[in-house]
Parts: sequence; C-alpha cells; structure tokens
Amino acid sequence: MEKIMFMQSVFPFIAVIVSIAIGGWVLTTWLRIKNGYPLDGAWGQAVYPKNNDEAMERIKLISQENAQLRAELGSIKDRLANVERIVTDSSHSLDREIEQLRGTRN
Repeated sequence: MEKIMFMQSVFPFIAVIVSIAIGGWVLTTWLRIKNGYPLDGAWGQAVYPKNNDEAMERIKLISQENAQLRAELGSIKDRLANVERIVTDSSHSLDREIEQLRGTRN
C-alpha cells in the first residue's frame, strides 16, 4: 500500500519531466529544420539533407547561374551609372564632350 501511495505522488513529477523532454526534442527538431541544419538519425547519421550526385549537380548549376547573373548585374549597374551621368549632366558639358569626340575622330 505504501508503494502505491509513493508511486501516485511521484508519477505527476515523472510525467511532467517526460513531457518537458519530449517538448524540448520537438522544439529543437523544428528549429533545426527551420534553419536548415541537417537532422540526425538514431546512430548520428545525417537523415536530411541528403548529399547525393543529383543534389551536387543542382548546386553546381545554381552556382554557375548565380555567377552569370552577378556578371550581368554588374554590367547593368555600369550602364545605369552612365545613363544617370548623362541625365544629370548639364547639357553644356555634354555638348562639349560630344564635340571633343567629334574632334578626335577627324
């Protein structure tokens, strides 16, 4: 009888501790998924994301596309800077530069 009474008084504390442990595990797993960290299996092996040849090829293609887009963006920035300079320049200095260019051709 005494053991049953002891178990009844201890059981709520054990249930709370187990609930907190499970809740913490769920929270850390959710945070890892949300922030892109790999998930570990029961023996420490990576479950997600998987590193396979298809994923590596996709990363390589995306990296190449990223480099091309950065180069294109750089050239567009240069062109935009020239257009801004032309638009904000006074017409007098623009005319003078055009005449200088015409003079160097002849």
